Amino acid sequence: MTEETQNRAIETGTEQLLCRVEARVAHVTLNRPEARNALTLEMKEALRRLVPELGEDPAVGCVLLTGAGGAFCAGGDTKVMAEGPPPEREPRIRMLRREHEIPAAIHRLAKPVIAALPGPAAGAGFALALSCDLRLFAESAFVTTAYARLGLSGDYGASWFLTRLVGTAKARELFFTAMRVDARECERLGIANRVLPDAELGGAARDLAREIAAGPPIALRFMKENLNRALSEGLESCLETEAERMVAGAFTADYVEAVKAFTEKRRPRFEGR
Repeated sequence: MTEETQNRAIETGTEQLLCRVEARVAHVTLNRPEARNALTLEMKEALRRLVPELGEDPAVGCVLLTGAGGAFCAGGDTKVMAEGPPPEREPRIRMLRREHEIPAAIHRLAKPVIAALPGPAAGAGFALALSCDLRLFAESAFVTTAYARLGLSGDYGASWFLTRLVGTAKARELFFTAMRVDARECERLGIANRVLPDAELGGAARDLAREIAAGPPIALRFMKENLNRALSEGLESCLETEAERMVAGAFTADYVEAVKAFTEKRRPRFEGR
């Protein structure tokens, strides 16, 4: 694989969503800093197309999702919402179901996805962060479900993801009150994996993404599938699946390379085969 293939920009169709692959990490940036990266139809459609594309790209081992400027994502664009009444019920339901392909695709993606939050995440923006596998917060970042303040019940899988991260009682409190939760409290609750000084977030997120991206692609895919399965399946079902995938992994070239590298006291070079 050439350096040009490994390190390149990916065209998303809009300046509102940027993507560049470097060192097997796809850096995806929500790029409306003037609006705290609030989601537009253009941005959502680009993201809906991009996520599965990254899943199929052999040069991508990990995805790093962040927001430009001092925010992660403010959720839906309330200025657009205020311009007029929503379209008829059924077309709006179909539109939202199409948008919901985004968090579902992130959750199902056969590669780890990291969210780096340089600042606030609200509503659907918070849900996007929740749909990722790991979340790194800047110390100044905070989150809020926000829906109650808008007279809405929630979307983008926020109720599903949040309940599984913090438990049903805390998830209900965060939804019913739309309270603001700072980075350290998010860390205590298990929403944030790490909290870092604002100036260190970008570098730490990049380093973690590169470390994960250098790992064994097949094993990482199996790990994510196992962990997702554990959210809904019983122990016996998970044990059966783990057995199948553990053995499958032992028949890969990556396993042979890992064992050889261990005996030679060097880092393995995984190729995903």
